[in-house]
Amino acid sequence: MIQINHKDSRSLHIQIEDGIKDLIINKVLAENQQLPSVRELSIELTVNPNTVQRAYRELEQSGFIYSIRGKGNFVSPVQDVADEKKISELYDSFESVVKSLFFLGEDEEKIISFIKNIKEESK
Repeated sequence: MIQINHKDSRSLHIQIEDGIKDLIINKVLAENQQLPSVRELSIELTVNPNTVQRAYRELEQSGFIYSIRGKGNFVSPVQDVADEKKISELYDSFESVVKSLFFLGEDEEKIISFIKNIKEESK
């Protein structure tokens, strides 16, 4: 499911959060699918339950998951995730990456080709 890399500069909860986001975006996790409990995932990843809880809380705040008291955490429907604020934040991040690529001398056509390849892979 999710891989933790202890040599990664990102904190553990960010790695968990990013891993779950990737699974949702790549449709490995379906809408309304229940996520493992905090305890189950903390055992599976051998991390503190508070680390998993923090990742789940961040995912819920960003709209990727929702929780039902006493039932657990679930993947949010796509329309709930794709709100204007989130889209705007992603475009801001994307702009920063593209500007960095241009600064490093990357060719415009290569960047466009890369985006087209991502689009094809996600179909």
